[in-house]
Amino acid sequence: MSNLQHNDEAPYAKYLSRIVRPFPNFDFFFIKSVRQRAVDWLQLRDGARVLDLGCGGGGSFPYLARAVGPTGSVTGVDISHQSCINAMRRIDSNEWKHITVMEASAQNVSLAGLYDGALMFAAPDVYASEAALENIFPHLREGARVVLFGAKLSEGRLGKCLNPLLQQLVVKLSPNTPIPEKEPWALIAKRVENFCLEEYFFGSMFLAAGTVTRRGLIGTKHQP
Repeated sequence: MSNLQHNDEAPYAKYLSRIVRPFPNFDFFFIKSVRQRAVDWLQLRDGARVLDLGCGGGGSFPYLARAVGPTGSVTGVDISHQSCINAMRRIDSNEWKHITVMEASAQNVSLAGLYDGALMFAAPDVYASEAALENIFPHLREGARVVLFGAKLSEGRLGKCLNPLLQQLVVKLSPNTPIPEKEPWALIAKRVENFCLEEYFFGSMFLAAGTVTRRGLIGTKHQP
């Protein structure tokens, strides 16, 4: 597992590792089709460089690997040691040479160069964190696509019944993860243009995307 790079560790990383151990791939029922749609929304081309932030066990790697082709590259970032181990096992079993995993938080990960896209799949500690976005956005090219998927509080009649359960589940499983809000994409929406959104499961889950512009990059710490 030579592609695993250790960058930093957060207080709840070990706790998160225990949670994800029974679910190395996170590919429940409709998740696979949503992953494919998320990668399609990235609009990647052969040779592209893409970030998979909160990559978990690498569930999105097959889709990203196909999208960037053999001349592109995928950089997975996850704070959980166990998730990174699972991701590296998937890389080894598929013999992907153009995928690298970094064990780090999005707030502190050390990245080099610019990327053509960023995926934040089930990663609220990334897309709902101003500190994480301040660290990540300076490494995105103008025109890069940002795609995020996650849970939200529903405003629909059926979905509202699920809101208390969703909140309790998040608190119980990962107390340091941001509790879902009605618009958990708000920080991303302020930084991108052409923002689009789809909702799933009675409005309790969402897929969103936007395009990075120079206006969205103004004020980030690495920009001239």
